[in-house]
Amino acid sequence: MKKVCIYGAGAIGGWIGARLALGRLAQVSAVARGATLAALRLHGWRLVEDGAVRSAAVAGASSDPRELGVQDLVVVAVKGPAMGEVARQIGPLLGPHTVVVPAMNGIPWWFTEGLPGAAGAEPLASVDAGGRIAAAIPAAQVIGCVVHAAALVREPGLVEHRMGRGLVLGEPGGASTPRLQALVRLLREAGFEATESPHIRRDVWFKLWGNLTMNPVSMLTGATADRILDDPLVREFCSSAMREAAAIGRRIGCEIEQPPEERHAVTRKLGAIKTSMLQDAEAGRMLELDAIVAAVRELGERVGVPTPTIDALFGLARLAARVRGLYPA
Repeated sequence: MKKVCIYGAGAIGGWIGARLALGRLAQVSAVARGATLAALRLHGWRLVEDGAVRSAAVAGASSDPRELGVQDLVVVAVKGPAMGEVARQIGPLLGPHTVVVPAMNGIPWWFTEGLPGAAGAEPLASVDAGGRIAAAIPAAQVIGCVVHAAALVREPGLVEHRMGRGLVLGEPGGASTPRLQALVRLLREAGFEATESPHIRRDVWFKLWGNLTMNPVSMLTGATADRILDDPLVREFCSSAMREAAAIGRRIGCEIEQPPEERHAVTRKLGAIKTSMLQDAEAGRMLELDAIVAAVRELGERVGVPTPTIDALFGLARLAARVRGLYPA
């Protein structure tokens, strides 16, 4: 994988791109725009780790994928609402053997591919209405990814890595393929804690199960995670939604054995954190409600699992986001 493109050089994309470029393991380019694009062209990749700023040359940076050409690997690291635009523009980066790795939150467009029965009948309308993303980025070219790390953008083009280096990767069909093994090796050489998973859907679902409530509840209330969990009524509301999601998981082969209370205990150890959705709301950015909440509702409808708590959560969060202009009317 000699040619790598990061599509979306924000916190996670910038972190992955900088680590690969610093290791001189590939020619690492970026699709970016605005101030981030200008910073990449001026300074290259810049990463703050352990208090020190490190930089590496960028192989190319453009808002137009046609200027970068076909890649061996494309890491898509954008917010869910931007995926429609990515699908429209990504074509020039993709050859027949290009691997696409979505390093994103929530349910990805490829998630239902291969699921049995109604669950896999077609792409989820909440994340890929009309199947346009699936048509532009076929599941056969995707390697699934779950990110266990925290990073932030100090200023455009300057990313600070905060904690975690975990990248869980897997073929949607579960096989251990040469391309998956090569990708894991590449990322390990770049300093990531990359692991190969035979059940990447289950890994995606488990991370979503933890984010499903904390993200929208924090946006609704403005509260940090510790205050959400300190309120017994709110905590039980979150637990109820998580039990509904776990029931859906059982129907689609994504069993969750951990009870909500154990997950809350893990979250509590993180302290007074602001979720990514709360940070997005405060910054006036469009919110990822569809991939994190609406997709779970839609899967529940497909497999016949009632979701009254998730329904209420989505309705409230959607209305609050629309009032702020952060979700489409």
